[in-house]
Amino acid sequence: QVRLVESGGGLAQSGGSLRLTCAAPGSTLEYYAIGWFRQAPGKEREGVGCISSSNSSTYYQDAVKGRFIISRDGAKNTVHLQMNGLKPEDTAVYYCNLGNIWWGQGTQVTVSS
Repeated sequence: QVRLVESGGGLAQSGGSLRLTCAAPGSTLEYYAIGWFRQAPGKEREGVGCISSSNSSTYYQDAVKGRFIISRDGAKNTVHLQMNGLKPEDTAVYYCNLGNIWWGQGTQVTVSS
C-alpha cells in the first residue's frame, strides 16, 4: 500500500507560477518513477510528465514543455511539479502517480485569465 499526497494547488493568474508537491508517507519515492497527471472538467485525465527512478530523467507532454519542471527532493522524500507561465488551459485537478497503480487525492489548480 502506497499513500500519495499532493499539495500546493490554488489560484494563480495567467503567467504566474505554482509548485505542486507529491509526498508519500511511509514510502521512499526515490525508488520509483513518478508521474504527474491532470484532469480538467469534462475531459479525460492526461499525462503531464514524469521523472524516472534511475537517473531522474524527465519527460513532458508538448503542451507544458518549457514551462513545467519535475524534480525530486531526496532529503524530504518528495517530488515537485514547478509550473511556470501558467495558462487558463492548465486549470485542472493535478495528481501524482506511482507505478500506474497508486494515485493521490489530487490538488486543484485554477488559472485565471
